[in-house]
Amino acid sequence: MSTTQVSRGATVARALSFRNISAVYIFLLIFLIFALVVPRTFLQPGVWLTLLDAQSVTAIAAIAVMIPLVTGSFNLAIGYEVGFAGILIAVLQAQLGIPFSVGIPLTLLVGALIGFISGLIITKGRIDSFIATLGLSSILLAGLSWMSANRQITGLHDGFRDIATSRWLGITVPTYVMIVIAMIAWYILERTTLGRKMYAAGYNAEGARLAGVHVSLLRIGALIACGVLAAIAGILLTSRLNTGEPTVGPGLLLPALTAVFLGSTQFRGGRFNVWGTLLAVYVLAVGIKGLQLIGSPPYISDLFNGVALLLAVGLSQWEKTSARTAAIRRSIPFGRRRDPESTGDVEKERSPSFTV
Repeated sequence: MSTTQVSRGATVARALSFRNISAVYIFLLIFLIFALVVPRTFLQPGVWLTLLDAQSVTAIAAIAVMIPLVTGSFNLAIGYEVGFAGILIAVLQAQLGIPFSVGIPLTLLVGALIGFISGLIITKGRIDSFIATLGLSSILLAGLSWMSANRQITGLHDGFRDIATSRWLGITVPTYVMIVIAMIAWYILERTTLGRKMYAAGYNAEGARLAGVHVSLLRIGALIACGVLAAIAGILLTSRLNTGEPTVGPGLLLPALTAVFLGSTQFRGGRFNVWGTLLAVYVLAVGIKGLQLIGSPPYISDLFNGVALLLAVGLSQWEKTSARTAAIRRSIPFGRRRDPESTGDVEKERSPSFTV
């Protein structure tokens, strides 16, 4: 067998290893278990189409929270940003009489503004992203409660509901929106200089600064993108419900973060990535749906997501540590042992060379 064949075999083995695509194997296990336990309901095509549509908003929120994480910033306000946008688009229509064709761009603009403000607080105010976005989430909750008076907002304009319920080839619009957003995010992060700079800022901010990367600007831009995507998720969520519901948005924080950290253990060895995030969203959703179909109590979804988040964060940290250790080992090629009696060989043997 040639060296090329061995190399290809090793590459395929790594690509199919449990460590690289564990979520795929977990999905297959979950599918097999519930297909045997509740086949009449779990295997229905309608259940899977509903699952695909229902999780599209969660997937958009997960991509939104992933983008600032790539640059090293947490956004714990993601659920409240989604909820705020969902209430805002409802208020613009039902209370101010603004057509949704105008209200949607306004809501996206407000989402970008929220991201810009949080970016300034973190970068210019030098406040840790945990604290900054936690405080911002409380402010958004207050604004959300004030606009809605903690009640559902009804009376949305005709045609607005069609945005989220229209189907093409049996698949709803939010699913197509999710796919388009995922492809754009993937291309920017994986195929452009901007994406490489974003990863550099998240991996080693000081090193990126020394290399000429404007870390603060990248983090502000990432949070603006996060705010716009959160606004899109909020608009789609309100369109699907055909009402402004003040309680649904904040609940997206836990599943979105869980999907991002679990997704970071897939394909990229501890690095946040789009396709791993999407895979994690649906693996978690299939597990929860299966538990619901066998009659589990309502709180099981929170328990499932909480346990999954702890495991996902632990796995992602282990992946990063393993990747760094491997990189260090590759950068320290110890010389082969030679005859110590040879001139200078003792020093070479005791003093390994470091290369970068």
